[in-house]
Amino acid sequence: MSGIRQNLSHKMLQKLSPQQIQLMKLLQVPTAALEQRIKEEMEGNPALEEGLENEEGQEETVFNEKKEKEKEKEKEKEEAKTEAEQEPEDTRDEDVEFSDYLDDYLEDDTANYKLQANNYSSDEEDKSIPIPVENTFHEYLESQLGLVKLDEHEERVAKQIIGSIDDDGYLRREPIAIVDDLAFSQNIMTTEEEVERMLIVVQRFEPSGIGARDLQECLLIQLRRKLAEEGDDEKLDFENINRAIEMLDKHFEEFSKKHYEKLQKQLSIKESELKQTIDEVLKLNPKPASGYASGGNRITQYIVPDFLIHNRDGELELTLNTRNAPDLRISEHYKEMLKSYGSNKTQEGKRRKRNKKEKEAVMFIKQKIDAAKWFIDAIRQRQQTMYKTMYSILQYQYDFFLTGDQKRLRPMILKDIAEITGLDISTVSRVANSKYVQTEFGTKRLKEFFSESLQTDSGEEVSTLEVKKILMEHIEEENKKKPLSDEKLKDALRDAGYNIARRTVAKYREQLNIPVARLRKEL
Repeated sequence: MSGIRQNLSHKMLQKLSPQQIQLMKLLQVPTAALEQRIKEEMEGNPALEEGLENEEGQEETVFNEKKEKEKEKEKEKEEAKTEAEQEPEDTRDEDVEFSDYLDDYLEDDTANYKLQANNYSSDEEDKSIPIPVENTFHEYLESQLGLVKLDEHEERVAKQIIGSIDDDGYLRREPIAIVDDLAFSQNIMTTEEEVERMLIVVQRFEPSGIGARDLQECLLIQLRRKLAEEGDDEKLDFENINRAIEMLDKHFEEFSKKHYEKLQKQLSIKESELKQTIDEVLKLNPKPASGYASGGNRITQYIVPDFLIHNRDGELELTLNTRNAPDLRISEHYKEMLKSYGSNKTQEGKRRKRNKKEKEAVMFIKQKIDAAKWFIDAIRQRQQTMYKTMYSILQYQYDFFLTGDQKRLRPMILKDIAEITGLDISTVSRVANSKYVQTEFGTKRLKEFFSESLQTDSGEEVSTLEVKKILMEHIEEENKKKPLSDEKLKDALRDAGYNIARRTVAKYREQLNIPVARLRKEL
């Protein structure tokens, strides 16, 4: 029978402090969202407020205050010795210890927690992110619903259909699902037939093609409406539009896969006529909602660069975009409150005891001030870490930032920047994630500068970004009637000195969102 045993073992565990966790979270926040994050912290901590500390005469004031405090402290110690002899031992030690602790804490510098530094942008433009004030796409559709004569029941069914239309303008839900939605959410009983009938009403709304179930239906709605509404237009090519309707209605699969030879045979037309028919379809809008504001319920996203790089006569200058990071400071009111609690003298100059509520109040104020200090320090460390990381990227990719030529990008991975900065790879990753830099060649995402290396025939290591750029150039220059296959693209890259396999070409092509040769074919 085995008994209970005790074992002693040593383990090394790495634990992150709350301040380190806060810093890591702040590093992930892009500049566009930083102001909101700061507002949330200020709402939760009244000891943190926006504004600059008063710098005028600050150093002299702080020096004089420290001298006065030292004199007062020495005097208090002398008086405390005399009074301590007359007090009971148990209450004396506790109160003296708390007083000394509070005095030491008050001597700590709670000022100078400003966020400005020489390497930060002094841009004083509006700190807020512009948000367009406009009606949503669904509100636009509902406004058209008011122009149609419907009873209350039909109108509610039509509104449910409009609410189910996605950001591209398509109705992806089945009629039976809409029937269930109305029954469960609004206690409205309807049928699939009624939903289909109301859908036809909605599909007559602007923009043309709205409410379609798929791309085929979307394009057909637009072509049929064109015939119906512009039938008197003499310039309208009725034969070509009717041919386009027939092609989409009966041979959509061949059209979508660009099987042009099959289409010519099925429609019994020449290549020139097929080209005219396809051109008619290409004039249509495959995403009806895209032409109105930002689509359905999407909110326009504005890219706010986190870094700014300026070319000053051939010298690159890096600054942090601090427009969305207001200056922060510790609340003077809270500091004064702490000082008032810290005073342990009565008006007669005698030392008084603090009760339990006063001590709790002091600890609460101190906790809030500490939290404010930690947050301000985390913001400052965030800016320093971001600047340090971006400066290393700038130096590493200096030729690119100077010329804007993607072929000048060097192979660079997170480890390279981590070794230069002395930061952890995970920290560099957090900085690079969701961050943007504004250059004279456009606003770029930091992740775009990181790439693996590929060896050329001469033994030189080049960035995979350079290879992708060459690949894209070959595809742009190809004969669209006979686009290059992945095998031929591989041969072209090898002729240029890039030792690459066909499957790698296919992988890079997919990463660039370029379709296969058959789908790039044009008439």
